[in-house]
Amino acid sequence: MRHGGDGVGSTEAAPGRDESPEERADRQWSELLQELRVVQTGVQILFGFLLTVAFQQRFPALSGGDRTLYTVTVVLGAAATGALVGPASLHRMLAGHRLKPETVVWASRLTVLGLVLLVCTMAAALLLVLRVAGAGTAATWIVTGMVVWFALAWFLLPLLARHRARERRVRR
Repeated sequence: MRHGGDGVGSTEAAPGRDESPEERADRQWSELLQELRVVQTGVQILFGFLLTVAFQQRFPALSGGDRTLYTVTVVLGAAATGALVGPASLHRMLAGHRLKPETVVWASRLTVLGLVLLVCTMAAALLLVLRVAGAGTAATWIVTGMVVWFALAWFLLPLLARHRARERRVRR
């Protein structure tokens, strides 16, 4: 998988680094673990909160549509949790088999998938909360704005930075 530069999951050496593929994989694995520590805490708290909603007194009063939205939100939260915890399982199952570079690539892919699922979970949860709070049609616009914000901050900004760095390297 070629991401260019030194992004986790990249198979090419970073400019200015003198490391073997195994050393690079070890470094990238450590970096990925640090990133996952940040994300996993948030997703697990969000998922735990979502699981408690069905046991609240007001839950039976939700409309059928809101109950469906809740169900979709919980499933998305479970999927996000699975994808973001997946790299630990992947590492454990492949440890000792001399597959660290491949493990880093697949763990990186699971992490990005987990982030996409987390955005979806947060959007669905926000929509449910805003609907229950009575935000009406404004709820859809607020959620759309938040999804755009997450897309910009989590995906487009890093892609833009990577693109600009690649352009600078080409001009040299």
